Amino acid sequence: MSLALYRKYRPATFAEVIGQEHVTTPLAQALLNVKVHHAYLFSGPRGCGKTSSARILARSLNCEKGPTPEPCGVCDSCVALAPGGPGGLDVIEIDAASHGGVDDARDLRERAFFSPVSSRFKIYIIDEAHMVTREGFNALLKLVEEPPPHLKFVFATTEPEKVIGTIRSRTHHYPFRLVAPDRLRDHLATVCAREGVTVEPLVLPLVVRASGGSVRDALSVLDQLLSGVDAGGLTYARAVALLGFTDSALLDDTIDALSADDGAALFETVDRVVEGGHDPRRFAGDLLERVRDLIVLNAVPDAAAKGLIDCPVDQVERMSAQAARLGPAQLSRLADILALGLTEMRGATAPRLLLELICARLLLPAAAVGESGVLARLDRLERRLSIAGEAAPAARIPVAPSPPRDPAPRQSAQPEPAPRQPAPPEAAPRESTPGDSTPSRGGDGSPGSRPATAAPVPDEPIVVLPPDHPQAQATAAAAVAAASAAAAVTAANDADGPTTTSTAAGDIDAAGLRRVWPDVLEVVKGRKRTTWALLAQYAQVVAVTGRALTLEFSTDPIRRQFAGGVNEEILKESLRQVLGVDWQITSVGNGNELPPRVPADQVDAPEPPPSYDEGVDVARDEEVRDDSGSDAVTLLSRSLGATVITEIDTA
Repeated sequence: MSLALYRKYRPATFAEVIGQEHVTTPLAQALLNVKVHHAYLFSGPRGCGKTSSARILARSLNCEKGPTPEPCGVCDSCVALAPGGPGGLDVIEIDAASHGGVDDARDLRERAFFSPVSSRFKIYIIDEAHMVTREGFNALLKLVEEPPPHLKFVFATTEPEKVIGTIRSRTHHYPFRLVAPDRLRDHLATVCAREGVTVEPLVLPLVVRASGGSVRDALSVLDQLLSGVDAGGLTYARAVALLGFTDSALLDDTIDALSADDGAALFETVDRVVEGGHDPRRFAGDLLERVRDLIVLNAVPDAAAKGLIDCPVDQVERMSAQAARLGPAQLSRLADILALGLTEMRGATAPRLLLELICARLLLPAAAVGESGVLARLDRLERRLSIAGEAAPAARIPVAPSPPRDPAPRQSAQPEPAPRQPAPPEAAPRESTPGDSTPSRGGDGSPGSRPATAAPVPDEPIVVLPPDHPQAQATAAAAVAAASAAAAVTAANDADGPTTTSTAAGDIDAAGLRRVWPDVLEVVKGRKRTTWALLAQYAQVVAVTGRALTLEFSTDPIRRQFAGGVNEEILKESLRQVLGVDWQITSVGNGNELPPRVPADQVDAPEPPPSYDEGVDVARDEEVRDDSGSDAVTLLSRSLGATVITEIDTA
């Protein structure tokens, strides 16, 4: 017959009591100084060492070498009061739950005045002291206030506020606390090593979580797991199945689906939870704890090193990426919805239905009319604007060198920063016509087709027209209209949510590709920033079929600018670098078109301002193009809110 672990590993000295140094240290010093009080009150949660510390105190007081903080362990008193000993006549333990009446208190009072049989002190350990009635406490009041020299009291309770004040005021109160997760995990690892059982690293955090910080509960749970272990040791899968916790893979899939607004993947995860026999209430509680960990990681990046969360290193890295994708406002909103949903699920007859309704609310930040929903939408908008700000740097237009002139100082107009969201760039290049004044040229300078890949354009000076100029006003109006159209598309996408297709394709599907999409974008950014800007701001993954990837762009011109060129090759190379797979990329648009621009032949070229040098002319935006074939002047005009002109060679 084996002994329970919590009995087998009960501490025998103050040094063996873990996590209660704030209690054991002053008690040991009091024993060393021979200043032991006649009555103590030990309070705290269950299983944290109250009764064990009371027995150690009695053993230290009655040791032949005592009072001493370190009992010898060989005298009759130490042997009798050891964790596996038979007990002594002079140390009486009373369960107040069944002996808390006034008659029991009177009987104790009558026997307390007799001297100890063989020990130095007669010690009463009253467990569950809060169960003693008021009349029973009043019967003990005089004895506790003025006991005989050989009498000591130790009251142990989980509810010290129920002990009447007259008794509490006559005791030394020591509050016990729950043990920290890292200390408890190390203690459990020591127990497993002494038992000779191999345990996977992820099992002990589950045991600590199930115990809630109680050492006795942790040892009981571990004892239950070890009782059915085989030659292969204790595995994580068996521990999860036995304890009823949600597998971390399910929680990761749920968080990834929420961060990608993937309703199909989210409800598939809920179906896996229910079909796997998990309790929907338990799953909601585990998901709430995961969101709590993400909130802590978002606020404290080194939370794992500081002990604020208890997870393996690889899990912490994955959770850090999840917290960065969701943002603090969205995480706070998710926590509020889950906490409210857990309250609604108490006593529910259809817990799966309520869980699916909770998931529906998690997917729709626009459905929340409160403050949390507004903050979530604002956080999402700010992150989009930050991406747009990085994706639209100040454009530089190449110009031909001007002839040498007098070294007189020249005034150059500086563009004023305009706090407006950059509109989507013009995608399709204008077909060249015989009337074009500036034909495209090949790499050798001769007329011909523009190469697919061009060298970086050096920085050149730019000139901005005054805001009141007719051409500037026309271009600014077009930029405002384009920005309004883009904002309407973004609002529609936020309200309706993207339509996604999650089709298993070998090792990865659409949901799996969305998880690694930020890594892919980082590789694209290192290769070409303009391609990264198009993908980060205007594209999203909608389907994965086999090795075919479908991207949806917010407007058709942007799709045409991306498709069939160097941008697709850069994305394919980046996917190959991250995933090691060659993908066939298909781009689709949602049918939105940018507003028409004012034709160049309808805009009169203004006279150059007086401050300009000779030989400077107004270059129409239809006649200047960047290396990718798009209208560079229009792009820069829309980002600055003004019309840009450049210097060209008058010769």
